[in-house]
Amino acid sequence: MTLAQHFAAYSEWRTQLSGGLEGFRNWLAENELNDAQTDLRLVQLLEKLREDRLHVAFVAEFSRGKSELINAIFFADYGSRMLPSSAGRTTMCPTELMFDPTRPPSIELLPIQTRESNAGISEYKRFREEWEVVPLDIESPESMQEALRHVSEVTRVDRDTAEKLGFPTGQEDSVMFRVAEDGLVEIPRWRHAIINFPHPLLKQGLVILDTPGLNAIGTEPELTLSLLPNAHAVLFVLSADTGVTQSDLTIWRDHIGTTGGRKKGRMVVLNKIDGLWDELKSREEIDAEIAKQADTCAWTLDLPAGQIFPVSAQKALVAKINNDAALLQRSRLPALEYALSEELIPAKQEIVRDSTETEFSDLHTRMRGLLESRLTGLREQLTELSELRGKNKGVVEYMMGKVRLEKEEFESGLQRYYAVRSVFSQLTNRLFGHLGLDALRLLTQSTREVMIDATFSRTLSGAMKNFFDVSRANLTQSNGEITEIMAMMEAIYKKFSVEHGLKLGTPTSFSLIRYEKEIDRLEQWCNAHLNTMFQLLMHEKNNLTQKFFEEVAVQVRRAFEHANRDAESWLKAIMAPMETQVREHQIQLKRRLESIKRIHQATDTLEDRIKELTHIEDGLVAQVRSLESIGLELRGVLNRNVGNPPLRDAA
Repeated sequence: MTLAQHFAAYSEWRTQLSGGLEGFRNWLAENELNDAQTDLRLVQLLEKLREDRLHVAFVAEFSRGKSELINAIFFADYGSRMLPSSAGRTTMCPTELMFDPTRPPSIELLPIQTRESNAGISEYKRFREEWEVVPLDIESPESMQEALRHVSEVTRVDRDTAEKLGFPTGQEDSVMFRVAEDGLVEIPRWRHAIINFPHPLLKQGLVILDTPGLNAIGTEPELTLSLLPNAHAVLFVLSADTGVTQSDLTIWRDHIGTTGGRKKGRMVVLNKIDGLWDELKSREEIDAEIAKQADTCAWTLDLPAGQIFPVSAQKALVAKINNDAALLQRSRLPALEYALSEELIPAKQEIVRDSTETEFSDLHTRMRGLLESRLTGLREQLTELSELRGKNKGVVEYMMGKVRLEKEEFESGLQRYYAVRSVFSQLTNRLFGHLGLDALRLLTQSTREVMIDATFSRTLSGAMKNFFDVSRANLTQSNGEITEIMAMMEAIYKKFSVEHGLKLGTPTSFSLIRYEKEIDRLEQWCNAHLNTMFQLLMHEKNNLTQKFFEEVAVQVRRAFEHANRDAESWLKAIMAPMETQVREHQIQLKRRLESIKRIHQATDTLEDRIKELTHIEDGLVAQVRSLESIGLELRGVLNRNVGNPPLRDAA
């Protein structure tokens, strides 16, 4: 199965999953079992599946054949090169290829001058008016190729402007942007490009990130802080004729490779092996030379040789377009595609499976508990009414008094429930006192003031360290509040289950550990790129302060925003079963009392009421069976591995 076929299978699996959840939501509505909170959670889950994206990033220096590799893997079926690919620099700015059905096919280009502002690329994505839009005529390959050349455009500016926009200049060989005789510097015209193109893979949720070398990575920290770390796969492209150059090694060590082992989804591609196809050498000699070059790259990057994939992207593209199976095998691209699909798709499916299964299982368990609670209450009524057969009016009065007493005891026990709600509210306020954005805003403000007023490098360094220490401490304290809330809800779930027979199960667990790890990652990046003695001595205080808040603090805020959203969802989810069961139990007690009253007042015959309740019981049993069937069917979809038979027996 090729990568494209594997991804199509994954997309089909995701569609089946969405269909099953939509069916569950409709069934709840038809059976009058849904409530606002349950419906909201299902809508959010469906929205998450609809917006699910698979991000694959390609990273390389100029002239490594990166754009040709993207064409060969993803767009050969289009019959020509989608991305421009020729000698020299073809992609001058980071480029995202994706599809958004709400917008027409186009190329959106963010001017390079926007680097002068304090906003990152993600901020500018909210303001579409800042982007220049070039329409794409998808019916004309020639017109599309012409439009796509915009990503290669450059502009000429004076040296001061180039430096200000983040492009180092000079005459040394190591400098990418040189000052010409007229005093001007040639730099990229665009800061970022988004190509909105209705290709089948892009329609299914694939997003391709094309990054043009060390210069773009160095001047756009959002790439290394957010886009690359969040990519599900990163392909680092080298050239077989040059091996690992110094700039390649810098990119690998600083932005992609990980210390002490292999990071999932990170692959090294040794491209242009056709340059080693010497007609004067045998196939064995050529293979040995390719293997030697791959071994050298593996040694330099400190990787197992099996993680280096020698390919010829250009020959693979030609082979696919001309349907030349022999040339495709010689290009070795199928081995890379197989490795990518075997690692990327299952890992992505596992993430979606786990998050969906957790949410669905909780909702399914709640609905099962609700139906069983109704069934239990109904059967208690049936038992009580059946025991009244042949009994005199005094026995009926006694039974009515017994149910009334049970109802009063439950309502007095509700005081404990209301007390729990009060404590729950207090703990929630304490949680958001640490986790909330107000606390982070105050920390950011105080850190900025300290850095602006700093007179020594040590003060700047200490302020950055304190920012992370306090952020981490806030998460740690928040985790403590979460633990306390969890312990309280476990105790009250258990108490109400024992005393009143409520079917509450176990409260949904929650942790902020993923956000603690994100803060750790951001601090490591900061310590490697900003909070170093070299950076502190080489950059002005105001420049360093600006970089810290534009590049690092904004990412910390994003992590806290996500943590707040997840915590709010969890708090609603943990209280909802309690609220539902308490309300349901009150209704059942009221119905039991009303039934016996009607028998006592002779406004209803005993046998008619028993018959009516028996009919309702049959309906509830059918609902339980239907719910179980929905659960089995959806879990069957969840447990099915893409491209393989079911993972395990759904039963």
